[in-house]
Amino acid sequence: MPLWLILPLSLALILPLGENATAALKEIPLPEPRLSGSMSLEEAIATRRSVRSFRKAPLELHELSQLLWAAQGITQGQAGFRTAPSAGATYPLEVYIAAGSVNDLPPGLYKYKAQGHELTELAKGDFRSALHDAALRQRCVKDAPVVIIIAAAYERTMARYGERGIRYVNMEAGHSAQNVCLQAVSLRLGSVVVGAFNDESVKRALSLPQNENPLYLIPIGRP
Repeated sequence: MPLWLILPLSLALILPLGENATAALKEIPLPEPRLSGSMSLEEAIATRRSVRSFRKAPLELHELSQLLWAAQGITQGQAGFRTAPSAGATYPLEVYIAAGSVNDLPPGLYKYKAQGHELTELAKGDFRSALHDAALRQRCVKDAPVVIIIAAAYERTMARYGERGIRYVNMEAGHSAQNVCLQAVSLRLGSVVVGAFNDESVKRALSLPQNENPLYLIPIGRP
């Protein structure tokens, strides 16, 4: 067969796959976050404890929305400032969600988009078992209805601050994780921050970009 006939046929086979791959990245709008609640900040701080055992009860989508807003939500639209302070507003953090049991959200891997306050569906299926194995088989990672993963692209901050940027990124991750934990308390949910895991195993399990480093796993559920 002449080469000029083979090439168009090959392209016809390849192009639909690319289109399907793009279409698979579904955007899911989240409920608007609340800006006031029934629990004071002081009470949330006093009540916060690490919770590692969860009931077999799903989270609601509005609860997940509130948790993600606390992690990295935008609080000043024009400037794009977020709930957690960031050195030079470089925003090196990326937030992922391994959802297993959330009402109105199929099990899967999602990425939080602060702009627009929505989720991007990255893959279908339950990723909690893979994270459980990567996290030295800590049961809370497998049992929680949802696991929030905080990763960092260090170069965003280091481009401005050099080696000092590493410290700034780690500080920012701590700010974000504490926001999540306090928000969980105010929602009468339990959470625990997990740092004991194999970095490369987490990256493989979630297919994270090479430049993103996982810093926290945060299982969250009903105590």
